[in-house]
Amino acid sequence: MSLPESKPFLISKHSVLEAWKRVKANQGAAGIDEESIQDFEHKLKDNLYRIWNRMSSGSYLPPPVKTVAIPKTGGGERKLGIPTVADRVAQMVVKMHLEPKVEPLFHPDSYGYRPFKSAHDAVGQARKRCWKYDWVLDLDIKGFFDNIPHELLMRAVRKHAPEKWVVLYVERWLKAPAQNEQGQLTTREKGTPQGGVVSPLLANLFLHYGFDAWMARKYPSIPFERYADDAIVHCRTKKEAESLREAIILRMAECGLELNLQKTKIVYCQDADRRGTHEHEKFTFLGYEFRPRRARNHRGKYFVSFLPAISDKAAKAIREEIRGWKLQLRSDKSLEDLARMFNPILRGWMQYYGKYYRSMLHPVFRPLNRRLVRWACRKYKKLRDHQRRATHWLRRISIRSAQLWAHWQIGVKVAI
Repeated sequence: MSLPESKPFLISKHSVLEAWKRVKANQGAAGIDEESIQDFEHKLKDNLYRIWNRMSSGSYLPPPVKTVAIPKTGGGERKLGIPTVADRVAQMVVKMHLEPKVEPLFHPDSYGYRPFKSAHDAVGQARKRCWKYDWVLDLDIKGFFDNIPHELLMRAVRKHAPEKWVVLYVERWLKAPAQNEQGQLTTREKGTPQGGVVSPLLANLFLHYGFDAWMARKYPSIPFERYADDAIVHCRTKKEAESLREAIILRMAECGLELNLQKTKIVYCQDADRRGTHEHEKFTFLGYEFRPRRARNHRGKYFVSFLPAISDKAAKAIREEIRGWKLQLRSDKSLEDLARMFNPILRGWMQYYGKYYRSMLHPVFRPLNRRLVRWACRKYKKLRDHQRRATHWLRRISIRSAQLWAHWQIGVKVAI
């Protein structure tokens, strides 16, 4: 009779299967091996057994992370790391084990990549506090994900993960080289790749000690909201904000990080009751721009309040994507076909950016109506070279069938 297989690390096969289910639900692109989710699933049993066997025996070695350059809306590029599907499953096993241990410790005003918390929660809390506090310190950490010191991060991991296999694999993932689109390998001595399954949890753990717990200990009366490395702090006076900025610069240096002083700014939350002018009277947080805006009270009277709405950068990015759809060239499609193709994207934008001050979405989506008019002019002979007639035609449809296009449902009218 053969003895049961002995492994140095106790990792259940069930946890590997559950990790796979979560990775599959999240989808995602292929890594350096070009193996997709569908390819991995073709030999699912063998692939999952291989991951479990190697992780349990301590022989699992992460492959290089595929690095893809993603353009930023404000210019420049962000490096996104894409692990292989198998590596994402392995990372998910560790995340599922570590997250329940550290999640209860995290600060209530840390919102990024956490269960039951969202960007809308962070924006909503910031909105309320901007009414209460006159000043905001808008923080920008220079290259946060690329510059996290491994030694400090591993100290935090060891504190909360007594299991040797968790520490072993986190350390290996941090050191896994990056492979660019030309196939060149780069060793990593600091940082954790954006795009890794376990990276957001590690980032939150690092900033819990580097920022959240430090703020709660040193400045318990000063509130903040943090979403990953994007953070704002609310202050009573400009002097308090200036003093706190200097303290945070020193704290970041202690943690091996650096504030981007060109992007870090002190903002005055001006409204109808706050007088004077200041250098900065607006800031952007999670795609929302906070600034003085007209509002209406419960009596119907208008006044100026400090409120969030879709930022100019986000609006510009949406308009550019809509331009890229080239609707005027899709004359082989019906209006209903186009609506089915693009409504899911429109609804996603509306659900996120329409949470606060939804009327600011109207100028963002009006160009879409103009493009639909141009599409109609190309598709129908009777409307060709008659843009005004095409506009009337589309307007009648938008009134009769307002449910057809998602942006019509929030009152984005076809202008005559």
